[in-house]
Amino acid sequence: MNEFAKARKAFYDQIDDYWADLYGEEYSLYDFYSLTKEEVQKIRESTNRIGHIFFKTAALLRTVDDDTLLCLGFPRETLTYIRTSSLSVESVIARLDLVRSGDTFKCMEINSDTPTFIKELHDVNGRVCEAFDQHNPNEGYKKQLALAVEKAIVESFEYLGTTKEAPYVVFTAHGDNVEDAHTAAYLKSLIRIPSSFVPLDQLQIIRGEGLFDQEGRIIDVLYRQTFPIEQLIEDEDEAGNPIGIWLLELIEQNKVAVVNPPSAFLLQSKADLAIIWGLHEEGSLFFTAEEHLWIEEHFLPTYLEPDTFLKRQMKYVMKPAFGREGDTVKIFDGNGTLAAEDSHNSYMDYLQVYQEYVELPTTAFQTEKGLRQGSYMFGCFLIGGKAGAIGIRIGNQITDNLSYFLPVGINKSL
Repeated sequence: MNEFAKARKAFYDQIDDYWADLYGEEYSLYDFYSLTKEEVQKIRESTNRIGHIFFKTAALLRTVDDDTLLCLGFPRETLTYIRTSSLSVESVIARLDLVRSGDTFKCMEINSDTPTFIKELHDVNGRVCEAFDQHNPNEGYKKQLALAVEKAIVESFEYLGTTKEAPYVVFTAHGDNVEDAHTAAYLKSLIRIPSSFVPLDQLQIIRGEGLFDQEGRIIDVLYRQTFPIEQLIEDEDEAGNPIGIWLLELIEQNKVAVVNPPSAFLLQSKADLAIIWGLHEEGSLFFTAEEHLWIEEHFLPTYLEPDTFLKRQMKYVMKPAFGREGDTVKIFDGNGTLAAEDSHNSYMDYLQVYQEYVELPTTAFQTEKGLRQGSYMFGCFLIGGKAGAIGIRIGNQITDNLSYFLPVGINKSL
Protein backbone atom coordinates (compact mmCIF):
# COMPACT_ATOMS: atom_id res chain seq x y z
CA MET A 1 0.00 0.00 0.00
CA ASN A 2 1.48 3.38 -1.02
CA GLU A 3 1.62 6.41 1.27
CA PHE A 4 -1.42 8.09 -0.28
CA ALA A 5 -3.48 4.92 0.09
CA LYS A 6 -2.43 4.68 3.74
CA ALA A 7 -3.46 8.31 4.36
CA ARG A 8 -6.80 7.76 2.64
CA LYS A 9 -7.49 4.61 4.65
CA ALA A 10 -6.56 6.31 7.93
CA PHE A 11 -8.90 9.20 7.13
CA TYR A 12 -11.93 7.12 6.15
CA ASP A 13 -11.43 4.58 8.94
CA GLN A 14 -12.39 7.38 11.34
CA ILE A 15 -15.91 7.63 9.86
CA ASP A 16 -18.33 5.10 11.32
CA ASP A 17 -20.86 3.30 9.14
CA TYR A 18 -19.50 4.65 5.87
CA TRP A 19 -18.84 2.97 2.54
CA ALA A 20 -15.56 4.58 1.42
CA ASP A 21 -15.15 1.61 -0.91
CA LEU A 22 -17.91 -0.02 -2.97
CA TYR A 23 -17.92 -3.22 -5.02
CA GLY A 24 -14.36 -3.83 -3.87
CA GLU A 25 -13.19 -0.56 -5.43
CA GLU A 26 -12.29 2.92 -4.24
CA TYR A 27 -15.41 5.10 -4.17
CA SER A 28 -14.96 8.07 -1.85
CA LEU A 29 -11.95 10.08 -3.00
CA TYR A 30 -9.41 11.61 -0.65
CA ASP A 31 -9.29 14.74 -2.76
CA PHE A 32 -11.52 17.73 -3.53
CA TYR A 33 -12.72 19.92 -6.39
CA SER A 34 -12.34 23.64 -5.80
CA LEU A 35 -15.40 25.84 -6.34
CA THR A 36 -15.83 29.59 -6.00
CA LYS A 37 -18.59 31.12 -3.90
CA GLU A 38 -20.12 32.42 -7.12
CA GLU A 39 -20.23 28.92 -8.62
CA VAL A 40 -21.88 27.53 -5.50
CA GLN A 41 -24.45 30.32 -5.60
CA LYS A 42 -25.15 29.66 -9.30
CA ILE A 43 -25.60 25.91 -8.72
CA ARG A 44 -28.14 26.57 -5.97
CA GLU A 45 -29.94 29.25 -7.96
CA SER A 46 -30.22 26.82 -10.88
CA THR A 47 -31.46 24.08 -8.55
CA ASN A 48 -34.18 26.31 -7.07
CA ARG A 49 -35.41 27.28 -10.52
CA ILE A 50 -35.37 23.71 -11.85
CA GLY A 51 -37.08 22.41 -8.71
CA HIS A 52 -39.82 25.01 -9.09
CA ILE A 53 -40.48 23.88 -12.66
CA PHE A 54 -40.63 20.20 -11.68
CA PHE A 55 -42.94 20.81 -8.73
CA LYS A 56 -45.29 22.95 -10.82
CA THR A 57 -45.37 20.24 -13.48
CA ALA A 58 -46.28 17.58 -10.88
CA ALA A 59 -49.53 19.40 -10.13
CA LEU A 60 -50.38 19.29 -13.85
CA LEU A 61 -49.51 15.61 -14.21
CA ARG A 62 -51.91 14.65 -11.43
CA THR A 63 -54.78 16.02 -13.53
CA VAL A 64 -54.12 14.12 -16.79
CA ASP A 65 -55.92 10.90 -17.73
CA ASP A 66 -54.62 7.37 -17.24
CA ASP A 67 -53.69 6.88 -20.90
CA THR A 68 -51.38 9.89 -20.80
CA LEU A 69 -49.64 8.64 -17.66
CA LEU A 70 -49.22 5.20 -19.24
CA CYS A 71 -47.69 6.86 -22.31
CA LEU A 72 -45.19 8.53 -19.97
CA GLY A 73 -44.06 5.11 -18.79
CA PHE A 74 -45.78 4.93 -15.41
CA PRO A 75 -46.79 1.35 -14.50
CA ARG A 76 -50.56 0.88 -14.42
CA GLU A 77 -50.32 -0.38 -10.83
CA THR A 78 -49.08 3.04 -9.70
CA LEU A 79 -51.69 5.33 -11.29
CA THR A 80 -53.84 5.78 -8.20
CA TYR A 81 -50.76 5.99 -5.99
CA ILE A 82 -49.07 8.82 -7.91
CA ARG A 83 -52.20 10.96 -7.82
CA THR A 84 -51.97 11.04 -4.01
CA SER A 85 -50.76 14.42 -2.71
CA SER A 86 -49.96 13.84 0.95
CA LEU A 87 -47.39 16.54 1.75
CA SER A 88 -46.88 20.26 1.23
CA VAL A 89 -43.90 19.44 -1.03
CA GLU A 90 -43.77 17.06 -3.99
CA SER A 91 -40.53 15.44 -2.79
CA VAL A 92 -38.79 15.71 0.57
CA ILE A 93 -35.33 14.65 -0.58
CA ALA A 94 -34.60 14.95 -4.30
CA ARG A 95 -31.28 15.30 -6.11
CA LEU A 96 -30.64 17.03 -9.41
CA ASP A 97 -27.89 15.89 -11.77
CA LEU A 98 -26.40 19.03 -13.29
CA VAL A 99 -23.79 19.69 -15.95
CA ARG A 100 -21.94 22.97 -16.39
CA SER A 101 -22.85 24.66 -19.67
CA GLY A 102 -21.16 27.99 -20.28
CA ASP A 103 -21.89 30.19 -17.29
CA THR A 104 -24.94 28.20 -16.18
CA PHE A 105 -26.03 24.65 -15.35
CA LYS A 106 -28.26 22.25 -17.25
CA CYS A 107 -30.48 19.62 -15.64
CA MET A 108 -29.78 16.14 -16.96
CA GLU A 109 -32.39 14.54 -14.70
CA ILE A 110 -33.94 14.53 -11.25
CA ASN A 111 -33.90 11.64 -8.79
CA SER A 112 -36.94 12.66 -6.80
CA ASP A 113 -37.96 9.32 -5.34
CA THR A 114 -34.95 7.43 -3.97
CA PRO A 115 -31.82 9.61 -4.21
CA THR A 116 -28.57 8.47 -2.64
CA PHE A 117 -25.42 10.62 -2.05
CA ILE A 118 -26.93 11.85 1.24
CA LYS A 119 -24.32 11.03 3.88
CA GLU A 120 -21.54 11.83 1.44
CA LEU A 121 -22.61 15.44 0.94
CA HIS A 122 -24.10 16.22 4.36
CA ASP A 123 -21.37 14.63 6.48
CA VAL A 124 -18.29 13.34 4.66
CA ASN A 125 -17.82 16.39 2.41
CA GLY A 126 -17.30 18.61 5.46
CA ARG A 127 -14.73 16.23 6.95
CA VAL A 128 -12.73 16.23 3.71
CA CYS A 129 -12.86 20.05 3.56
CA GLU A 130 -11.51 20.22 7.10
CA ALA A 131 -8.67 17.83 6.21
CA PHE A 132 -7.69 19.97 3.20
CA ASP A 133 -8.30 23.33 4.93
CA GLN A 134 -11.19 24.31 2.65
CA HIS A 135 -14.48 26.03 3.38
CA ASN A 136 -17.31 23.49 3.24
CA PRO A 137 -20.03 24.79 0.87
CA ASN A 138 -22.45 22.34 2.53
CA GLU A 139 -22.00 23.77 6.02
CA GLY A 140 -25.37 24.04 7.76
CA TYR A 141 -27.30 21.94 5.25
CA LYS A 142 -27.41 18.94 7.57
CA LYS A 143 -29.86 20.95 9.69
CA GLN A 144 -31.94 21.70 6.58
CA LEU A 145 -32.08 17.97 5.87
CA ALA A 146 -33.04 17.02 9.43
CA LEU A 147 -35.82 19.62 9.63
CA ALA A 148 -37.24 18.57 6.26
CA VAL A 149 -37.35 14.91 7.29
CA GLU A 150 -38.99 15.75 10.61
CA LYS A 151 -41.56 17.99 8.92
CA ALA A 152 -42.37 15.26 6.40
CA ILE A 153 -42.93 12.71 9.15
CA VAL A 154 -45.23 15.04 11.08
CA GLU A 155 -47.22 16.00 7.96
CA SER A 156 -47.46 12.37 6.86
CA PHE A 157 -48.81 11.33 10.24
CA GLU A 158 -51.35 14.17 10.20
CA TYR A 159 -52.44 13.15 6.69
CA LEU A 160 -53.40 9.71 8.00
CA GLY A 161 -56.00 11.33 10.26
CA THR A 162 -55.40 8.82 13.05
CA THR A 163 -56.40 9.40 16.68
CA LYS A 164 -53.01 8.18 17.92
CA GLU A 165 -50.99 10.78 19.82
CA ALA A 166 -47.66 9.99 18.19
CA PRO A 167 -46.55 8.06 15.11
CA TYR A 168 -44.60 4.85 15.03
CA VAL A 169 -41.89 5.69 12.48
CA VAL A 170 -39.79 3.04 10.76
CA PHE A 171 -36.82 3.57 8.46
CA THR A 172 -36.21 0.67 6.09
CA ALA A 173 -33.78 -0.53 3.43
CA HIS A 174 -32.27 -3.77 2.20
CA GLY A 175 -30.32 -4.84 5.28
CA ASP A 176 -27.58 -6.55 3.27
CA ASN A 177 -26.88 -3.48 1.12
CA VAL A 178 -24.26 -1.46 3.00
CA GLU A 179 -24.90 1.84 1.20
CA ASP A 180 -28.70 1.63 1.47
CA ALA A 181 -28.80 0.45 5.08
CA HIS A 182 -26.31 3.03 6.32
CA THR A 183 -28.06 5.82 4.36
CA ALA A 184 -31.33 4.97 6.11
CA ALA A 185 -29.56 4.76 9.47
CA TYR A 186 -27.92 8.14 8.86
CA LEU A 187 -31.27 9.80 8.17
CA LYS A 188 -32.71 8.14 11.27
CA SER A 189 -29.84 9.53 13.36
CA LEU A 190 -30.63 13.11 12.31
CA ILE A 191 -34.17 13.34 13.63
CA ARG A 192 -35.49 13.90 17.15
CA ILE A 193 -38.67 11.88 16.59
CA PRO A 194 -38.43 8.35 18.09
CA SER A 195 -38.06 5.77 15.32
CA SER A 196 -36.80 2.28 14.49
CA PHE A 197 -34.86 0.66 11.67
CA VAL A 198 -36.41 -2.50 10.25
CA PRO A 199 -34.86 -4.29 7.22
CA LEU A 200 -37.22 -4.63 4.26
CA ASP A 201 -37.41 -8.41 4.53
CA GLN A 202 -38.66 -8.16 8.11
CA LEU A 203 -41.64 -5.91 7.34
CA GLN A 204 -44.97 -7.69 7.40
CA ILE A 205 -48.13 -6.77 5.48
CA ILE A 206 -51.70 -7.78 6.23
CA ARG A 207 -53.71 -6.78 3.20
CA GLY A 208 -56.24 -4.06 3.96
CA GLU A 209 -55.17 -3.87 7.59
CA GLY A 210 -51.67 -2.46 7.91
CA LEU A 211 -47.90 -2.67 7.74
CA PHE A 212 -46.15 -4.21 10.75
CA ASP A 213 -42.63 -4.57 12.09
CA GLN A 214 -41.05 -7.91 13.02
CA GLU A 215 -42.67 -7.78 16.44
CA GLY A 216 -46.17 -7.17 15.10
CA ARG A 217 -46.32 -3.44 15.89
CA ILE A 218 -48.28 -1.45 13.33
CA ILE A 219 -46.28 1.18 11.45
CA ASP A 220 -47.67 4.67 10.83
CA VAL A 221 -44.89 6.25 8.76
CA LEU A 222 -42.47 4.26 6.61
CA TYR A 223 -39.30 6.01 5.44
CA ARG A 224 -38.10 3.96 2.44
CA GLN A 225 -35.33 6.17 1.11
CA THR A 226 -33.71 3.60 -1.16
CA PHE A 227 -36.46 1.22 -2.37
CA PRO A 228 -37.74 2.36 -5.81
CA ILE A 229 -41.48 2.12 -6.46
CA GLU A 230 -40.95 0.53 -9.88
CA GLN A 231 -39.21 -2.36 -8.09
CA LEU A 232 -41.61 -2.37 -5.15
CA ILE A 233 -44.62 -3.20 -7.34
CA GLU A 234 -42.89 -6.40 -8.48
CA ASP A 235 -42.15 -7.54 -4.91
CA GLU A 236 -43.68 -10.84 -3.83
CA ASP A 237 -43.39 -12.92 -0.68
CA GLU A 238 -42.45 -16.61 -0.57
CA ALA A 239 -46.09 -17.58 -1.13
CA GLY A 240 -46.27 -15.47 -4.30
CA ASN A 241 -48.43 -12.76 -2.75
CA PRO A 242 -47.95 -9.33 -4.42
CA ILE A 243 -46.90 -7.60 -1.21
CA GLY A 244 -45.57 -4.57 -3.08
CA ILE A 245 -48.99 -3.93 -4.58
CA TRP A 246 -50.55 -4.52 -1.16
CA LEU A 247 -48.31 -1.83 0.31
CA LEU A 248 -49.43 0.67 -2.34
CA GLU A 249 -53.03 -0.21 -1.47
CA LEU A 250 -52.37 0.51 2.21
CA ILE A 251 -50.89 3.89 1.31
CA GLU A 252 -53.89 4.72 -0.89
CA GLN A 253 -56.21 3.66 1.97
CA ASN A 254 -54.36 5.96 4.44
CA LYS A 255 -53.41 2.98 6.60
CA VAL A 256 -49.72 3.85 6.36
CA ALA A 257 -47.84 6.91 5.09
CA VAL A 258 -44.65 6.69 3.07
CA VAL A 259 -41.75 9.10 2.60
CA ASN A 260 -40.63 10.11 0.02
CA PRO A 261 -44.33 10.71 -0.78
CA PRO A 262 -46.20 9.31 -3.82
CA SER A 263 -45.71 12.58 -5.71
CA ALA A 264 -41.95 11.96 -5.68
CA PHE A 265 -42.47 8.96 -7.94
CA LEU A 266 -44.64 11.10 -10.20
CA LEU A 267 -41.55 13.24 -10.83
CA GLN A 268 -39.18 10.27 -11.18
CA SER A 269 -40.02 9.47 -14.80
CA LYS A 270 -37.56 11.07 -17.22
CA ALA A 271 -40.50 11.39 -19.60
CA ASP A 272 -41.49 14.39 -17.46
CA LEU A 273 -38.52 16.18 -19.04
CA ALA A 274 -40.16 15.69 -22.44
CA ILE A 275 -43.42 17.13 -21.10
CA ILE A 276 -41.65 20.20 -19.73
CA TRP A 277 -39.70 20.77 -22.94
CA GLY A 278 -42.77 20.19 -25.10
CA LEU A 279 -44.79 22.76 -23.17
CA HIS A 280 -41.87 25.16 -23.46
CA GLU A 281 -41.43 24.66 -27.22
CA GLU A 282 -45.10 25.38 -27.89
CA GLY A 283 -44.98 28.49 -25.68
CA SER A 284 -47.61 27.09 -23.33
CA LEU A 285 -49.29 29.58 -21.01
CA PHE A 286 -48.97 26.96 -18.27
CA PHE A 287 -45.54 28.48 -17.65
CA THR A 288 -45.00 32.19 -17.09
CA ALA A 289 -42.60 34.20 -19.25
CA GLU A 290 -39.99 34.00 -16.51
CA GLU A 291 -40.45 30.24 -16.16
CA HIS A 292 -39.97 29.81 -19.92
CA LEU A 293 -36.64 31.66 -19.58
CA TRP A 294 -35.64 29.27 -16.79
CA ILE A 295 -36.53 26.23 -18.89
CA GLU A 296 -34.56 27.59 -21.84
CA GLU A 297 -31.54 28.17 -19.62
CA HIS A 298 -31.57 25.04 -17.46
CA PHE A 299 -33.36 22.25 -19.35
CA LEU A 300 -32.18 20.20 -22.33
CA PRO A 301 -34.36 19.42 -25.34
CA THR A 302 -35.93 16.04 -24.52
CA TYR A 303 -38.42 13.97 -26.54
CA LEU A 304 -40.08 10.57 -26.59
CA GLU A 305 -38.65 9.89 -30.08
CA PRO A 306 -35.19 10.68 -31.55
CA ASP A 307 -36.59 12.18 -34.78
CA THR A 308 -35.76 15.82 -33.98
CA PHE A 309 -32.10 15.00 -33.31
CA LEU A 310 -31.79 12.81 -36.40
CA LYS A 311 -33.36 15.51 -38.58
CA ARG A 312 -30.93 18.10 -37.21
CA GLN A 313 -28.02 15.60 -37.12
CA MET A 314 -27.46 16.30 -33.44
CA LYS A 315 -25.80 13.95 -30.99
CA TYR A 316 -28.26 12.63 -28.40
CA VAL A 317 -28.65 10.35 -25.40
CA MET A 318 -31.19 7.55 -25.01
CA LYS A 319 -32.08 6.76 -21.41
CA PRO A 320 -34.85 4.76 -19.71
CA ALA A 321 -37.72 6.66 -18.08
CA PHE A 322 -36.95 4.71 -14.92
CA GLY A 323 -33.31 3.77 -14.54
CA ARG A 324 -30.37 4.27 -12.23
CA GLU A 325 -26.59 4.61 -12.18
CA GLY A 326 -26.24 4.99 -15.96
CA ASP A 327 -27.69 1.52 -16.59
CA THR A 328 -29.11 1.22 -20.17
CA VAL A 329 -27.93 4.74 -21.13
CA LYS A 330 -26.69 5.01 -24.73
CA ILE A 331 -25.11 7.89 -26.65
CA PHE A 332 -25.80 8.24 -30.39
CA ASP A 333 -24.23 10.34 -33.12
CA GLY A 334 -26.51 12.62 -35.14
CA ASN A 335 -26.93 9.93 -37.79
CA GLY A 336 -28.25 7.44 -35.26
CA THR A 337 -25.01 5.47 -34.89
CA LEU A 338 -24.28 4.18 -31.39
CA ALA A 339 -21.27 6.08 -30.04
CA ALA A 340 -21.09 4.84 -26.44
CA GLU A 341 -23.17 2.83 -24.00
CA ASP A 342 -23.23 1.54 -20.46
CA SER A 343 -22.32 -2.12 -20.11
CA HIS A 344 -25.67 -2.91 -18.41
CA ASN A 345 -29.08 -3.07 -20.08
CA SER A 346 -31.39 -3.80 -17.13
CA TYR A 347 -34.01 -1.18 -18.05
CA MET A 348 -34.66 -1.84 -21.75
CA ASP A 349 -38.27 -2.81 -21.02
CA TYR A 350 -39.07 0.70 -19.82
CA LEU A 351 -40.06 3.63 -22.01
CA GLN A 352 -36.96 5.30 -23.47
CA VAL A 353 -36.52 9.08 -23.70
CA TYR A 354 -34.16 11.03 -25.96
CA GLN A 355 -32.22 14.03 -24.70
CA GLU A 356 -29.77 16.41 -26.34
CA TYR A 357 -26.21 15.28 -25.65
CA VAL A 358 -24.02 17.55 -23.57
CA GLU A 359 -20.33 16.79 -23.18
CA LEU A 360 -19.41 16.36 -19.53
CA PRO A 361 -16.41 18.48 -18.51
CA THR A 362 -13.29 16.68 -17.34
CA THR A 363 -10.81 17.23 -14.54
CA ALA A 364 -7.94 15.45 -12.85
CA PHE A 365 -8.40 13.70 -9.51
CA GLN A 366 -6.23 11.72 -7.13
CA THR A 367 -6.82 8.02 -6.48
CA GLU A 368 -4.88 5.33 -4.65
CA LYS A 369 -3.62 4.18 -8.06
CA GLY A 370 -2.42 7.63 -9.05
CA LEU A 371 -3.68 10.74 -10.80
CA ARG A 372 -6.60 10.14 -13.17
CA GLN A 373 -8.72 12.17 -15.56
CA GLY A 374 -12.49 11.80 -15.52
CA SER A 375 -15.81 13.23 -16.68
CA TYR A 376 -17.83 14.82 -13.91
CA MET A 377 -21.28 16.16 -13.10
CA PHE A 378 -22.66 17.96 -10.10
CA GLY A 379 -25.32 16.64 -7.80
CA CYS A 380 -27.33 19.21 -5.85
CA PHE A 381 -30.01 18.24 -3.38
CA LEU A 382 -33.46 19.74 -3.40
CA ILE A 383 -34.57 19.44 0.22
CA GLY A 384 -38.17 20.33 0.97
CA GLY A 385 -38.19 22.24 -2.31
CA LYS A 386 -35.04 24.27 -1.55
CA ALA A 387 -31.51 23.85 -2.90
CA GLY A 388 -29.16 22.07 -0.53
CA ALA A 389 -25.86 20.20 -0.39
CA ILE A 390 -23.59 19.93 -3.45
CA GLY A 391 -21.12 17.28 -4.60
CA ILE A 392 -19.56 15.64 -7.65
CA ARG A 393 -19.66 12.19 -9.26
CA ILE A 394 -16.69 11.59 -11.53
CA GLY A 395 -15.60 8.74 -13.76
CA ASN A 396 -16.61 7.57 -17.21
CA GLN A 397 -18.40 9.47 -19.97
CA ILE A 398 -21.61 7.82 -18.70
CA THR A 399 -21.86 8.21 -14.94
CA ASP A 400 -22.39 4.70 -13.53
CA ASN A 401 -22.25 2.78 -10.27
CA LEU A 402 -18.44 2.69 -10.45
CA SER A 403 -18.13 6.50 -10.55
CA TYR A 404 -16.30 8.13 -7.68
CA PHE A 405 -17.53 10.62 -5.10
CA LEU A 406 -15.40 13.77 -5.35
CA PRO A 407 -15.95 16.22 -2.46
CA VAL A 408 -16.14 19.96 -3.17
CA GLY A 409 -14.58 22.84 -1.25
CA ILE A 410 -14.12 26.61 -1.41
CA ASN A 411 -10.60 28.01 -1.10
CA LYS A 412 -10.38 29.99 2.15
CA SER A 413 -8.25 32.65 0.48
CA LEU A 414 -11.03 33.52 -2.00
